[in-house]
Amino acid sequence: MYSRLPFGDALRARLGPPGRARRLDSSPRSRVWRVELPAAPVIVKQVVDGPDADHRYARELAALRLASRAEPPVVPALLATDPEQRVLVLEQVEHRPPPRDWIVDYAAALARLHATGKPQDAGVLPAWSPPTGRDTASFLALAQALGASVPPGVAGELDALVDRLARAPGNALLHGDPCPGNDLHTGDGVRFIDFEQASLGNGLMELAYLRIGFPTCWCATSADAPLLERAEAAYRTAWTTATGTEPEGDLTDACAGWLLRGDALVERARRESVDHLARLPGKDWSWGTATARQRLLHRLTVVAALTASRPDLSAFHHLATDLRRHTHSRWPTLLPLPSHRP
Repeated sequence: MYSRLPFGDALRARLGPPGRARRLDSSPRSRVWRVELPAAPVIVKQVVDGPDADHRYARELAALRLASRAEPPVVPALLATDPEQRVLVLEQVEHRPPPRDWIVDYAAALARLHATGKPQDAGVLPAWSPPTGRDTASFLALAQALGASVPPGVAGELDALVDRLARAPGNALLHGDPCPGNDLHTGDGVRFIDFEQASLGNGLMELAYLRIGFPTCWCATSADAPLLERAEAAYRTAWTTATGTEPEGDLTDACAGWLLRGDALVERARRESVDHLARLPGKDWSWGTATARQRLLHRLTVVAALTASRPDLSAFHHLATDLRRHTHSRWPTLLPLPSHRP
């Protein structure tokens, strides 16, 4: 294990010789160790080889540097780097079991993370990618396959929705995968880790995770309405405190956008491969704490409720409502998303 630790001469000169090293669980895209150094234990992360490894490393490094502007911190301190080995050496922070209302502190920290992005940072990270016309076509095909009634005006509403999402204002630093597990709950607040998918965009695209069920995450959860309201209020308060402005954007649009994405039903390694919405009528599959059909039903329920008072999404509201009914009647044993993270 020691021989595999990527801790070269430059890191040793700066931080001292490594002592005991213990490999930690991580995604297939990285290797992570907890390492004893003379000053204090640290976390060593290496982005592993792959066609996009250099790009992922550069994104994470840029995001950590932008996020370091926050005070109190919202990320572990970046102590040293070795770009040739794609290595980051980070402050080691102690994670505590989150409280039952963890999404409140999470949402406030997420807002402060988002607020570290500034207009002058344009180009430092990629822009956030919205859903596309291909996503809307797949969603409408799924509705037809499940027997839902597709109103005549819904295609136009979805085209307008995709256009609004593409033009949503903001230069927020978006985590890219702000999942349970990528948030460390410490005695000094929440710190976020794993920024390989970071981008710049509108913060409500990630605030929507709380309502829509953490769409890019293995750990899908659903909080009750009072807790959601507290968390969203905490986000807005923290954003306003950090920026002096109100959050821009539309939470209903953000949630609706996540409903359209078939790739938000599978883990990252399986995305951009096949039309996952097209697979749903014939097959369900498990991913983490929920199945794909559970995730779909939850998202339909959320979007049907949110669009009820939106005249510009009235046809989509009727479609989401009818598709939710067909989904529930076709698979009546589907359970709600879990209310608590593991």
